[in-house]
Amino acid sequence: MSAQAYPGEPMRTPDTMSRVAQAAVIGGAAAIRCQGLADVELISATVKVPVIGLWKDGHDGVFITPTLDHALAVADAGADIVAIDGTRRERGDGLSLVETIAGLHQRDALVMADCGSLDDGLAAADAGADVVGTTLAGYTDDRTKTDGPDLELIAELAGRIRVPVVAEGRVHTPAQARAALDAGAFAVAVGTAITHPTTLTSWFVEAL
Repeated sequence: MSAQAYPGEPMRTPDTMSRVAQAAVIGGAAAIRCQGLADVELISATVKVPVIGLWKDGHDGVFITPTLDHALAVADAGADIVAIDGTRRERGDGLSLVETIAGLHQRDALVMADCGSLDDGLAAADAGADVVGTTLAGYTDDRTKTDGPDLELIAELAGRIRVPVVAEGRVHTPAQARAALDAGAFAVAVGTAITHPTTLTSWFVEAL
């Protein structure tokens, strides 16, 4: 379960996100994905499941844990797994994905590569990523944005790489989560459909 809130929202506090994470764990969440050093630190201290941490810096291009310094700070905050931009785009510090992952492994941190395409996922696995996610599918120029999770990409990755594939992105219903597992995902990350009441409310408003 991904416990994240957007800037400027009333839920965007570490305490709130920690409580959301704890509630999700009670419901059966096997891991928590969260962003921001304060959130990572507090959630790591309050849940007993693995924490996937990241640091969003900016809004466009490579902004999910964009540099090795960002990534090491997330690891130091207590994340069991550090999620980084796993695309083939140039990173903010000029380091390659191989160098970034190696730097995290030296700190004994596992790495989740957030990818946008099959080629991204293959390159990330070759670079040493411990987990590959479909987080950025539909948000780069490589693939068209699907209405739900990109099941085709999940299946392609699961059939080509040996590391676990996490389905993430636009998983809005239990049926879609099940379909992602059936397509070959090792696990499914759900965010908005569980943790973002503003969006959930808007779905009902639009339907009415």
